Amino acid sequence: MIIYNVTINIHESVHDQWMKWMQEKHIADVMATGKFSTARMVKVLVEEEMGGVTYSIQYTTDSKETLQRYYDEDAPRLRAEGFALFGDKMLAFRTELELISDH
Repeated sequence: MIIYNVTINIHESVHDQWMKWMQEKHIADVMATGKFSTARMVKVLVEEEMGGVTYSIQYTTDSKETLQRYYDEDAPRLRAEGFALFGDKMLAFRTELELISDH
């Protein structure tokens, strides 16, 4: 299993609007691609020097190949929507993780 992790720091001035968009639209849009089996949103409990609030959204998929299809077919459109809505008030970075074991 592959976990596609998106860590986002969101400025306080747009936090509530962003949270509504994430929970009501964006995560659903990512899941609607059919390339992920689950999604989890968690808050990062470390205060950032730059301010804002940080979250991690973790999507699980079956393989690197499926994730690559997401990058090729869906990611540009979905990322562009977030940038259009929130611009420089949203800073995101992405990490790919491979599940080794559950205990």
